[in-house]
Amino acid sequence: MARSLKKGPYIDQKLLKKLSKLKKGENIIIKTWSRASTITPEMVGFTFGVHNGKEHVPVYLTEDMVGHKLGEFAPTTKFHRHGGKIQRGIEAKEVEKEKTQLPTEKTK
Repeated sequence: MARSLKKGPYIDQKLLKKLSKLKKGENIIIKTWSRASTITPEMVGFTFGVHNGKEHVPVYLTEDMVGHKLGEFAPTTKFHRHGGKIQRGIEAKEVEKEKTQLPTEKTK
């Protein structure tokens, strides 16, 4: 369920303090544990280090990200590929296919 409009978006107050101290062009990563904070237009152009439970993932904010949460751009789980023997066989065939295609592409 979405947050009530009369309450407004949630933004961590410490995050706003850090933003007010910095200038727009600085290349400093702002570390934050506040994954629930909503991205506002004032945050665009800054790089945030969003904590994913293990480390801070650098996220550069753009215009398209306004209105989303910081945590959406720092995944908390790492994807491990599916499959076993069958998947390795398929990947081996793809590698062989790429090797055979490379010499023909160079002649073009």
